[in-house]
Amino acid sequence: MDDQLAVLETPFDVAADGPLDVLGVGIGPFNLSLAALVDRQPRLRALFCDRRPEFRWHPGMLVDGARMQVPFLADLVSLVDPTNPWSFLNYLRAHDRLFPFYFAERFQLPRREYDHYCRWVAEGLADCRFGTEVTAVGWADGAFTATLRGPAGQQRVRARNLVLGVGTEPVRPSAFAALSGRPTVFHSGEYLQRRAALTGARDITVVGSGQSGAEVFLDLLRTLPTGDGTRLRWLTRSRALAPMEYSKLGLEHFTPDYTRYFHGLPAPVRDRLVAEQWQLHKAASAETLAEIHDLLYERTIGRPIGAPDVEIVPGTEVTEALPGPCGGLELRCLHRDSGLRRVVRTDAVVLATGYRAGRPAAVEPLAELIDWDEQGRFRVDLDHRVATAAELTGGLYVQNAELHTHGVGTPDLGLGAHRAAVILNALTGRTVHRLPARTAWTSFAPAALPAQGAAFPEEWNSAPSARR
Repeated sequence: MDDQLAVLETPFDVAADGPLDVLGVGIGPFNLSLAALVDRQPRLRALFCDRRPEFRWHPGMLVDGARMQVPFLADLVSLVDPTNPWSFLNYLRAHDRLFPFYFAERFQLPRREYDHYCRWVAEGLADCRFGTEVTAVGWADGAFTATLRGPAGQQRVRARNLVLGVGTEPVRPSAFAALSGRPTVFHSGEYLQRRAALTGARDITVVGSGQSGAEVFLDLLRTLPTGDGTRLRWLTRSRALAPMEYSKLGLEHFTPDYTRYFHGLPAPVRDRLVAEQWQLHKAASAETLAEIHDLLYERTIGRPIGAPDVEIVPGTEVTEALPGPCGGLELRCLHRDSGLRRVVRTDAVVLATGYRAGRPAAVEPLAELIDWDEQGRFRVDLDHRVATAAELTGGLYVQNAELHTHGVGTPDLGLGAHRAAVILNALTGRTVHRLPARTAWTSFAPAALPAQGAAFPEEWNSAPSARR
């Protein structure tokens, strides 16, 4: 089958119809948002492919009670096109849930409902095809050429524009390399599927203090037996279990205004800021941390604080993880402030150690035509178009692979519809969606900076008390 291309059952006859206008690789929330916006443009010919059999959004973390960290308006379309039939409010109407949602008075959705909403959209869009993998993409004769592999075989399609929305990959720290393949050591992205492997473990360690780590720790705290000697531990390199920045002005870092400001900064400054701004996009919600504290309070009634069955230790890095005696595990840890080292013996580890953007294997045939930066990352312009060699005249766009160029709003669902609209406007060459010129009260840069070597205005040098 690899040597001969079979014809898939597809609405596109490439020979008759010519290149697609848009080929989307991967169908996560961001490419699904673009597909939902494209759906209202009948003159655009588009196809979005995903190798998975159906849409699923972080299925390993759809823990009962877990809620989104963004309001319901951060759906696939509403912040750009609130009248779009693929809005969350229309999903509620289609499922007769408008009144229950109205009375619930919750701005944030249950994670399971967001997943169900996205599956409703994915199943309703004719341009979305699951179980179909884009295995390779090249450039020839003025168009992208893509090989698709699906249930009926393979097919080649051509497209004028390519949008990569293949998502991120779980990060497994190198310190845990020696424990690869162990059923009791797994990433939080697989938590629900692998939770049964923790049955019978007498000592469980969660590593990582972001939202996933907090939700895993809370779920285990709720479900593990108490008083039978089972221990639960939470380790994190972060110096504090600080909550996500969620003040109204702090949230303006997730606006197009901040994206434009960030994109205009020098690359070294951008890289420094991403690392410094962890509390904007990598911390746990204050609500989840409060639930953990409340549960610990209830559990320790009549017992001393710091009961031995629960341990929370921030500022601690696992430097090496090895098989231990009697089938257990040994975590060699460094307390970063004091420099003290200790060995933690545990039975199981859940790695809530985050995700990072991967380099899709399908675009390797294009590698020599892509202008990579010094660290091998995409160079991405403000319209989310990747810089390429002059002979590649088609639009190559990325979604959620531009944290280094567009800042902390890159993985945020609240900017998903806006980014999709920016890409749609760019690849069509017209204003399909009118986008606001200003979205934040904050001015992230002075109106004008002095020329290099020039003196700063006198008022900038005044004492702090005079500028209050």
